[in-house]
Amino acid sequence: MDEYLTTEEVATWLRVAPSTVCRWRLAGRGPRVTWLSPALPRYRKADVIAWLQGVAA
Repeated sequence: MDEYLTTEEVATWLRVAPSTVCRWRLAGRGPRVTWLSPALPRYRKADVIAWLQGVAA
């Protein structure tokens, strides 16, 4: 089963402000977002890891 992270959890993990993660989401940058409802963005842990690997490459 996939593990989903909140915006705040992703921000803490990446050591950035939650508003930075929101800006990335609105700009189409950052980890892939999954919308569980129209007002509930979540990030699959696997997608965040894949994004980090792409940024580091």
